[in-house]
Amino acid sequence: MEPVLTVGLDGSPESLAAAHWGAEEAERRKLTLRLLHAWPLLAPEPTRAPAEVDQNYWAKRIVRNARAELQARHPALTIIGNLIADDAQNALLQAASESEMLVLGSRGLGPVESYFLGDISMAVVARAERPVVLVRAGTGEPGTSPVPPAAGGVVVALKLHGPCDDLLAFAFGAAAARGVPLRVVHGRSVPLHAYAPWGVDHTVTEEITQDVRKRLNWVLGRWREKFPGVAVADIIDLESPAQAVVRAAEGAGLVVVGRRKHRAVLAPRLGPVAQAAIHHARCPLAVVPHD
Repeated sequence: MEPVLTVGLDGSPESLAAAHWGAEEAERRKLTLRLLHAWPLLAPEPTRAPAEVDQNYWAKRIVRNARAELQARHPALTIIGNLIADDAQNALLQAASESEMLVLGSRGLGPVESYFLGDISMAVVARAERPVVLVRAGTGEPGTSPVPPAAGGVVVALKLHGPCDDLLAFAFGAAAARGVPLRVVHGRSVPLHAYAPWGVDHTVTEEITQDVRKRLNWVLGRWREKFPGVAVADIIDLESPAQAVVRAAEGAGLVVVGRRKHRAVLAPRLGPVAQAAIHHARCPLAVVPHD
């Protein structure tokens, strides 16, 4: 099977925005675009029933209309449509394992709102073996993004403990493909011993900042060599990592966050940084699983 980028479609404006974003990305990366719609009650194919009694009519229409719209904008792009007679979560997880990335629509902005395609997609993001990109309505279609991609740049939230090669490979690759700068954001809360009766002890915070910058330079060194054309800026915020990435996401064209892979015996979950970005980042967000 040729390398593909898969978009999950459900007929919503959010999933159509995801399809537009996915088409741009597939064209940029020279991938085949796969449009997937899953519904357990799909009838076995082929069916020759007329449209008015065809059980698959609406599912076919969702994929057919999106494909026609995207093909008109991207005539050279190879686009395939898939109808899967399966539970959406299972179908999306399987598709993610077969794809370079999975793209889904996202509609959550507040802490108590439902997310992109409902709880199914939250489970997919937490379990997928490959990167999952979440796109809000209005940010995927050409000409509708509030931030021009070239101006927004790519933001990646980086911790400094544990492996991060998969995360940085995705972030540097995304910035290089777009020809935009990369901002590497590291957030760290100020320790209690840095507080004094008159405020924060700046000697302590300066020591923390210098130590973090040295470690960032060491981690980023070989990636700068591998991607010499990418302008890299590191941002150190002495606040919680979740607050730091949400602040940095303002005006970004793409935000990249990591998610630890979990052993099968552990329940999959998303950390506070990924949760904060999912709730509040208005631009497309890539969640990258890594060791």
